[in-house]
Amino acid sequence: MKRIFAIVSLAALAACGADGEPKPPQLAGQVTMSSSGVSIGTSATLKRGPFRLGVGVGL
Repeated sequence: MKRIFAIVSLAALAACGADGEPKPPQLAGQVTMSSSGVSIGTSATLKRGPFRLGVGVGL
């Protein structure tokens, strides 16, 4: 059952297609200084049409 699900998932993903040029992700970094210390953050965002996927990390 797991194999069938994996094959169907991969087939559905492949059926979506990828037309056009590949888009690189947008990267951003941020350094904030305040009276309580320094914080550092970074994020990566991938945008394709109306969809946006982002991941961020802050220290």
